[in-house]
Amino acid sequence: MVDMNEVQQMHEKHTGVLEVQGTFDIKTPSDLGKAYTPGVAGLAKDIEAHPEDQAKYTMSGKLIPVITDGTAVLGLGNVGPGAGLPIVEGKALIYKSFAGVDAIPMALKQVSVDDIVKTIETMAPSFAGIHLEDIAAPQCFEIERRLSEDLDLPVYHDDQTGTAIVVLAGLINAAKVVGKKLEDLKVVMNGVGAGGVATANLLIAAGIKHITLVDIHGVVRSNDESYNHFQRELADQVEQADGKTLDDIIDGQDAFIGLSDANVLSKDQVKRMADSPIVFALANPVPEISPDDAHEAGAVVTATGSSQWPNQVNNILAFPGLFRGLLQSGLKHVDMQLQVNVAQGLAGLVDNVAADKIVPSVFDDGVVDAVTNAVLDYAKKA
Repeated sequence: MVDMNEVQQMHEKHTGVLEVQGTFDIKTPSDLGKAYTPGVAGLAKDIEAHPEDQAKYTMSGKLIPVITDGTAVLGLGNVGPGAGLPIVEGKALIYKSFAGVDAIPMALKQVSVDDIVKTIETMAPSFAGIHLEDIAAPQCFEIERRLSEDLDLPVYHDDQTGTAIVVLAGLINAAKVVGKKLEDLKVVMNGVGAGGVATANLLIAAGIKHITLVDIHGVVRSNDESYNHFQRELADQVEQADGKTLDDIIDGQDAFIGLSDANVLSKDQVKRMADSPIVFALANPVPEISPDDAHEAGAVVTATGSSQWPNQVNNILAFPGLFRGLLQSGLKHVDMQLQVNVAQGLAGLVDNVAADKIVPSVFDDGVVDAVTNAVLDYAKKA
């Protein structure tokens, strides 16, 4: 467990975990003239005449913002933009520490989708890509869609795309462990928020044909107007199972993927799943079922969102290398096939796949390189 006193002292000592450092020391009048006036006037004229040179001469060619409004902080909910800042500061530090990517944390007031989109689009000339973080559904779907369509930059929402990639990577290897074909798995997706919708969409893109969506209200139907457009659109692509609740449809399922709430899956329900069930209980801080209970009920492979147990599904496996690959390749969109490629690259990094080793550790050698290379390989074929 982390000692909160140590956490507070570490962050307070340096007023956060980030600072700005120059790449050029100003020690002489000549240095000043190169870093500022009159030298920068020449650069400004060059960029005016050749806009593509902006990325070459300024940090806009390598800088991304990690943006939150604090409406959906994992395990905490709507805590506000200020309380969301430690999360995006931490993500920015991870970018630099793990992948050498320069990122800055940004907190926005909780305003309308239109205002958030307009604000980010107004700032976009300063950046090489956009990382969205902890923005609540359904607003996050619309924000990501509009920014992706409007900007000539890669736009990435970690709670959607990062989660989906790492879940798929784990499921690829979990299927190997239980001796089943990935595309033939019968999967229950419990939770249709940002992560659930994105994960289900990626599983479909990976060829999985049998998916049932469930949330706190029951099985998600495409004709149920209580769900948002993105959820209904997804439900129209998956199986419309008989039954109304998770308990009604759990029998014979090969895999349970929970991105929902604590303790919603029982041992009895795991027992009623197909032989050698796979249980990804990813709710934080308390999973849908504890791995111990799931194993006692017959689960062969379990995963959680916590480092407390084996097989932690952690977005850190994806986003540092993904954005490094995007910046190096010049790709402008994080499309589904790219995400599948990255998931396959992550899955392939596990040499000896086993029930307790379906995803690499964030500290394993080669994780960032494997993800970066998956992006670069895809870019060559795109």
